[in-house]
Amino acid sequence: MGEVLDNVIPAVSVAAIRGDKVLLVKRGRSPSRGYYAFPGGRVEAGETDEEAARRELLEETGVSVGELRLLRIVHIPPSTAEGAPGYTLKVFAATMTEGEPVAGDDADEAAFYDREEIAQLPTTDSTLEIVLELMGGAGR
Repeated sequence: MGEVLDNVIPAVSVAAIRGDKVLLVKRGRSPSRGYYAFPGGRVEAGETDEEAARRELLEETGVSVGELRLLRIVHIPPSTAEGAPGYTLKVFAATMTEGEPVAGDDADEAAFYDREEIAQLPTTDSTLEIVLELMGGAGR
């Protein structure tokens, strides 16, 4: 937890669902600056993955959620173009019942979007696939 191994950083994100919409942020920093993704970031030293997921969600959107469940693990290779390290990203799902997101930390925007809206946004590679999985749609 929080250790960098072979230029791979542990990271987390949260797919917070409210009704038929999912919370996304527009990333304000690299990696994936300008793309929409689930709120998340690096796991800090001494944090559990779940603690990191809750912290990142709160920092980027100002909201918190109840129970988290691990959806999937995504391996993101290092990017020589961006000079970015690789990441092992654990994506958690949660149901959100109250509160409105407000962009904070490294998020330029934070809002709930339905499946059709998300399909029109520039998203990170795994975001649309996971949204479709969560919302009962087909893959790409």
